[in-house]
Amino acid sequence: MRKHRAFLKWAGGKYSLVDDIRRHLPEGNTLIEPFVGAGSVFLNTDYDHYILADINPDLINLYNIIKQTPLRFVADARAFFCQEYNQKERYLDVRREFNLTTDPYLRSLYFLYMNRHGFNGLCRYNKKGGFNVPFGSYKKPYFPEKELAMFAEKAQRADFVCEGYAESFARARRGDVIYCDPPYAPLTATANFTTYATNGFTLDDQALLAEHAEHASVAQGIPVLISNHDTPYTRRLYRGASFNVVKVKRTISRNGSGRNKVDELLALFSPSAFHPLVASNVPKADVTPRG
Repeated sequence: MRKHRAFLKWAGGKYSLVDDIRRHLPEGNTLIEPFVGAGSVFLNTDYDHYILADINPDLINLYNIIKQTPLRFVADARAFFCQEYNQKERYLDVRREFNLTTDPYLRSLYFLYMNRHGFNGLCRYNKKGGFNVPFGSYKKPYFPEKELAMFAEKAQRADFVCEGYAESFARARRGDVIYCDPPYAPLTATANFTTYATNGFTLDDQALLAEHAEHASVAQGIPVLISNHDTPYTRRLYRGASFNVVKVKRTISRNGSGRNKVDELLALFSPSAFHPLVASNVPKADVTPRG
């Protein structure tokens, strides 16, 4: 299966891990992603339906607009990818307008522009909710027209929702599969644990997510795959799941010199792994339309 890149730059994007993730994702009717991010897993799997969630309203707004009016969006977004807009002063003007406007369509255009022209494709907000990523100073930012077209086509199979992981788990039915790519747990107990969302993903959230995954698997017969750093802490969190380890090149120090291979964990909560009889007793998938 040919790999497809997301149209957004995204910290922690899963493009390099897609083959490994796809190998360990069970079959099902619907894939639910409580942390969709740039959507690399969505773009590189083949489920009948997708429920794709994120707590960032700007991200979900962008996805819904591309799904609904792809041709108009691509035409309007293209106008921002020229030399006139590839200047710090113009970037700061757009960022200021983005933080002032409540118009969903304008915010979607500005969001894509800032993602491609801002520093390292970061998505970061201040405590007041204002986007504050600085200008990236790239020679010629790439306009992802082909990637947008691919996304818009596949988006017809997806529902994009702005919600937390608990609400996403509550949507799940038998026959669904859940893939979770949460903000990663720290590599060490002393590591700075940061997040690009305004309401940070805490260690309590890490533990609650693991509880949701185990409950979905044991009580509902729904398989859940989670990716995270491979540490003693995450292995304790996901006890009872089956583990697969992959090595990923990642910068683990601020100066960039710490770019080396880091172990990542793919933890699969499989219904049969907890109760051998569950798999055989699971009713057939619920095929009634979702409300």
